[in-house]
Amino acid sequence: MKNNPFRLGTTSYIVPDDILPNVRYLAGKVRDIELILFEVDDGPNNLPSTEVIEELTTIAQENDLTYTVHLPLDLKLGEDGSERDLSLVKAKRVIDCTGRLDPWAYVLHLDGKAVRTSTDAELIDRWQDQSVRALEIVAEWAGSPEKLAVENLETYPLDFIQPVLDRIPVSRCVDVGHLWLDGHDPIPYLQAALRRTRVIHMHGIAERDHRSLRFMPHEKVSAVWNELIRLNYDGVLTLEVFSEEDFLSSIEVIERLS
Repeated sequence: MKNNPFRLGTTSYIVPDDILPNVRYLAGKVRDIELILFEVDDGPNNLPSTEVIEELTTIAQENDLTYTVHLPLDLKLGEDGSERDLSLVKAKRVIDCTGRLDPWAYVLHLDGKAVRTSTDAELIDRWQDQSVRALEIVAEWAGSPEKLAVENLETYPLDFIQPVLDRIPVSRCVDVGHLWLDGHDPIPYLQAALRRTRVIHMHGIAERDHRSLRFMPHEKVSAVWNELIRLNYDGVLTLEVFSEEDFLSSIEVIERLS
């Protein structure tokens, strides 16, 4: 699988343990690991310590490994239009913590629940303006807009985030699983977005999404895989699953395609 132009990866929640044991387990099996970080208000978090960051850096250097980092909250400005919103506060904390790893990308969602079905042009314009400004703020912390990979979400219109993306040169995270979940053919979406895409998420759908690819029809998985090879995609392809069984069985599916 290392002969593919893209970097095959998965998440830091494959074995039931903390980030570092997961990275040790996955080193040599994948070429990128999506660090899933959480932080509970006035409670626990799994932000890596300085010592853990140093070991993650060493493991990466020894195993041709990169990291993507998923920001913990949907990004938005505060109600007063400032950067004091909790989503931005936590984004900065995560970026400050993980910057030493030089992540391939910071994956993020835009908080658009309040406007995703709205027909109020003024409300939509305001949301787009605030989303662009939020991305500008976080891009400065990350080092460049290209480091930010904005992800498409399920139950949203296919073109929902496009007006924001047209105004700032951030990257894309195309979640194929979300497209499958909503009944869309991911191939046209990928073809349109791939020029700006740094990360692709794939996962199967069973009783929920983020399950093994073995739950997907072979022709659907192979169509996406073959298109990425044809287009010479050279970003990260993350198997976004959260158990060893789903990871290993997804790898078996991929091996039959390679």
